[in-house]
Amino acid sequence: MRLDEFDYALPAEQIAQLPLAERDASRLLVLGRRGGAWEDHQFRELPELLKGDELLVLNNARVFPARLFGRRKGLGAEPPGRRGRARREHLKAPMEVLLVERVGDGETWQALVRPGRKVQTGEVLIFGEGELSAEVMARGEYGLRTLRFSSAVGFEEAVARLGHVPLPPYIHRSDEPTDRNRYQTVFARQGRAVAAPTAGLHFTEQTLEAIRQRGCEVAEITLEVGYGTFQPIHTETVERHQMHAERYEIPHGAATAIERARAGGRPVLAVGTTVVRALEDCASRHGRVVPGGGQASLYIYPGYEFKVVGQLLTNFHLPRSSLLILVCAFAGREKVLRTYAHAAAERYRFYSYGDCMLIR
Repeated sequence: MRLDEFDYALPAEQIAQLPLAERDASRLLVLGRRGGAWEDHQFRELPELLKGDELLVLNNARVFPARLFGRRKGLGAEPPGRRGRARREHLKAPMEVLLVERVGDGETWQALVRPGRKVQTGEVLIFGEGELSAEVMARGEYGLRTLRFSSAVGFEEAVARLGHVPLPPYIHRSDEPTDRNRYQTVFARQGRAVAAPTAGLHFTEQTLEAIRQRGCEVAEITLEVGYGTFQPIHTETVERHQMHAERYEIPHGAATAIERARAGGRPVLAVGTTVVRALEDCASRHGRVVPGGGQASLYIYPGYEFKVVGQLLTNFHLPRSSLLILVCAFAGREKVLRTYAHAAAERYRFYSYGDCMLIR
């Protein structure tokens, strides 16, 4: 399959730049997985749209302020003369660092560094007034660098003070204090995610209670959203793309609930593509959903046979992205793209702070 088969047109003004005043005020497009018919609803209607036997699985990953702005300290003494002045000016140039995955047990991270083309192994980046620094340990492709952090006040405290909410690049504004709450689900509890599991952003405590009152069961897992979720596809053919692994943890209670639902013929409704990746990766490895941790490296594209997930609540995704390809694998490429065209024509809001769709 060609990557351009997963493209679509979208007016730029429909990319949501701000969250709505109320989480559950978003719109909800319901798509029939088999027939392909759709219905326009409000997210607040979700409890009424459920039959009452569904098991909803949430990703309770917590976003941390993973975007840092610093400067290059450089290597060795500055040369004299004009070159020295040029180098001093160059050292003032801001560097943007997005932490995407922790490596090992210490504070070594894989990070996207911009502009990072000239950043060499052995250089040091300085953040704030020097309370946090990072040595470049290795270079990778597409701006990825391995950074080893150190701080006199402690990494967690320094990042909490200096870090910014890692809003996606299609949100063309700086993060605001309100984003620390709104770019976070109401059930966020675990881990260090560098992007929100955005399908969960629409829920309120009242919505979850209404869903339980409907008779549905709710379980939580954790997938630390990282580079694998938003990694661009650089290959012309879909199948040749390689997914970056993301850590997940499935508690014993959640695994038991999922297997009980499967055995009873009840639908497992994944809230977000991150939940799909975790559950399907686990089932692909073990034949069923088992408790414990893992690394979700499963790449889901059309032709994949879903083993666990029967329904999906998800936001609208970027064209040519692995997330859109996953949704197309779940519901069919033509049906999904027709539905996206309808959403665009009906002025739905797209992407992280946008509206959502339920596929069942």
